[in-house]
Amino acid sequence: MDEIKMMKSEERNRIVKSQLKVGLIGCGAILQRRHLPEYLAHKDVVIVAVCDPNLERAQEVARQFGIPNAYETHLQLLQSGGIDAVSVCTPNHLHSSVSIEAMELGLHVLVEKPMATSLKEAEAMIRTAKEQNVFLMVGHNQRFMPAHSKAKDILQSGKLGKVLSFSTTFAHSGPEHWSIDGKNSWFFNQEHAFSGALGDLGIHKADLIHWLLEDSITEVTAFCSTLHKPTNVDDHSMILLKTANGTVGSLTASWTNYANEINATILYCEKGTLKIGTDDRFGVIVEYSDGMRDYHEVGALQTNKAGEQHNSGVIHHFVNGILSGNGHEITGVDGYRALQTILAGMESQNLKKVVAIPELAVIN
Repeated sequence: MDEIKMMKSEERNRIVKSQLKVGLIGCGAILQRRHLPEYLAHKDVVIVAVCDPNLERAQEVARQFGIPNAYETHLQLLQSGGIDAVSVCTPNHLHSSVSIEAMELGLHVLVEKPMATSLKEAEAMIRTAKEQNVFLMVGHNQRFMPAHSKAKDILQSGKLGKVLSFSTTFAHSGPEHWSIDGKNSWFFNQEHAFSGALGDLGIHKADLIHWLLEDSITEVTAFCSTLHKPTNVDDHSMILLKTANGTVGSLTASWTNYANEINATILYCEKGTLKIGTDDRFGVIVEYSDGMRDYHEVGALQTNKAGEQHNSGVIHHFVNGILSGNGHEITGVDGYRALQTILAGMESQNLKKVVAIPELAVIN
């Protein structure tokens, strides 16, 4: 049996070296505005099928973009054959089950964030990817933004010394202004979303801080509120974080910034301050303790505003990681770490106390 699995895996790897055949699961805003156009722009991708519980929506997407097959359920898509990889763009509560079903059929998976709604689900996803010898990537797109890449280069150069504290914010006016379903979006339903702004936006920043600092978050204190939306999930959350190396900072995630969108991070270091996304022209600004400044014009951070849906880099990285066999920088373990932080924040709010995050154990 193991030999048969190995043969199937080797055969699959030979197939995808030249071209990747992709199925897209869930035809909401994230697929239509990010995944779909970026797959279409990649010369080594063929989109074989799309699916959505709203079959008319799936059929319209297929018709508009010349995709040969449209299905109502993900099982129909997965069992149709001729697919090497899938994007999972479903409501959050389905991320884990759909991804596992795909991987059990030998398909590579790109799953939107949060990768799951519990650590148990996330562990099962990581374990399945290992057992099936397939790639599992989580769509934390902040890492690929040029401003964040430049900021990490500066940090790694050592010119600013150790990061002592930080402030990071991701905030906009809410899913009703960009989701295809508007005010009826599943984002406002706790059963489907499990978390509001914290799980939607805050999880991006949790991953970003871990990646920039190359340091694990060990303690969380949170204030999660529903300030303005008619929903049972948080629309504004602030969490305080402490890392293993003693860095402390704040993370704000909000759906109540109605005038503008904010995607910004400030790192306060031993030898100066690193500002990311605070200026419309200069994506990265370095302010040194001696008064000198460096301005880096690396482009504005990607936003959800109309006309600003730039190439996120996620699809390019996912496809090339499979075709090359080299895998991905954002793995299931990275998605697990970010999810740990968000779940700790939710627990902190519920218990009204500081929550410790245990060291990540090896998932077998």
